[in-house]
Amino acid sequence: MDTSDELLKAILATVARNTFPPAVITKIVAPTSGSEKQLLAYNLCDGQTPQAEICKKAKLDKGSFSRSLTKWIEAGVVVRIGSERLPLHVYPLTKVSARDED
Repeated sequence: MDTSDELLKAILATVARNTFPPAVITKIVAPTSGSEKQLLAYNLCDGQTPQAEICKKAKLDKGSFSRSLTKWIEAGVVVRIGSERLPLHVYPLTKVSARDED
């Protein structure tokens, strides 16, 4: 990843934090208690990890994750980038930020 990519990700994260506070993203990504796998999968959407690998690492069913990913993209908290169309979150969530009620 080059400097331009890093700067663009930083700009995306900065703008996104004003648009989507952590509590809002959490309600989209992990709306129910016990959604730790969903939160992990969201955080793995780093623009470098393929969808199949995210499923494997988060121990999620491919179909279920595909539906979640589609929902996240439609909500605007994940985009697809590059020729491989890898998922990229607007910014990662920590357990602390996910609980914040901004």
